[in-house]
This record gives sequence, C-alpha cells and structure tokens, in this order.
Amino acid sequence: MWGGAVLILFYFLLYFGYYAFFEIWWNGQTPGKRKVGIRVIKDSGRPLTPAESIGRNLMRIVDWMPFLYGVGIVSAFFTKGNKRLGDLLVGSLVVRETSLQELKPVWQKAPVVFAAGNVPVVLSAAPLGAGRLTPEECALIDSFLARRSSLDYDVRARMAEEVFRRIRGKLTIPLDNKRSVESLLEALSYERRATGHFS
Repeated sequence: MWGGAVLILFYFLLYFGYYAFFEIWWNGQTPGKRKVGIRVIKDSGRPLTPAESIGRNLMRIVDWMPFLYGVGIVSAFFTKGNKRLGDLLVGSLVVRETSLQELKPVWQKAPVVFAAGNVPVVLSAAPLGAGRLTPEECALIDSFLARRSSLDYDVRARMAEEVFRRIRGKLTIPLDNKRSVESLLEALSYERRATGHFS
C-alpha cells in the first residue's frame, strides 16, 4: 500500500514538477519549449513568478480530463489566444521567440526627419535620449517592435507600456508630447541608429 502511494507521489512530482521546475529555472521554458523556440510569459510581458508557474502546471490535472488533454483542447479552441485552463488561471500566454540575429528590420542610416506614427520627428530638434539606453534595453525595444503585429491588441498595449516603464527614467520626453507609447519606442529605435550607436 505504502509502496503504491510513494510510486503515485513520485509520478506526480516527476510529471507536474518537470514543467514547473524548468519554467521557473529557465524563465518560462522547458527543454522542449527551448528546442522549438517558445516561452511562457505573463500577458503583460513579464516573466511568471514561481507560484504562477506552479499554479499553471497544476491545472494540467484538469486539462488532462477526461483523457489526452480533452478539457485543455476544448479550452484552447474556444478561448481568445487559444489558452488552456492553466494559462487562464494565471494570465499567461505562450509566445514564439525570435533571436536577435533573426531580427532584420530595415533602418535608415541617418535620417534627419522620420515619421513616428503620424507625427513627424526631427532628430536634431527633439532627441529623446536613446543614447542613454543600454544595449539590452535597445534589444528589448527592437524585440517588441519586431513581434508586436502578431500580438492581440490588449497584450500589445500592455507590453509596450511595460517596456516604456522600464526606460522612462532615462528619457527626455517633451512636455507637449502627444505621441503614443509605441510611437515613442519607434522614435527611440530610429534615433539610436541615426546617431550611430547601432549599425
């Protein structure tokens, strides 16, 4: 009897613990997710906390019912963003990663005037302070801009706000600024390249 209980507990920890452990340790990825280039993140774009990762994966118990992820498949089919119950519980989504080497946006070398949204910006007249950003912060902006078109509107807006919040303290934003957050992120990327900080 005890042997059977220990075996069931071992199987439970191995099966459900595997996903939670690696998603915590590898920031939203298991070995399988890493191999195919996907990652679990919050709807806001931030990483999952350990508690959220554990809760997400414990819901696999329900997703598996009645067999072969029956509930999970139905949930994914009928929910926005194709989410299973674990994702709905903690507000997470699975995204496909793009390496920085694969990001090949076309940037003008040194434009004097460019359009950010529908508002023309003169770099020499109103620099935003892109030169004060770290390479990692610039890569974060580029990564968002490269994949924003594949995101739902709400997720896209939240991710843009989160990226902007992280760098806002380094920027010089005009008092009369009327541009959206996305337009400001576009302007920062252009400004960074126009001033020769990035090739």
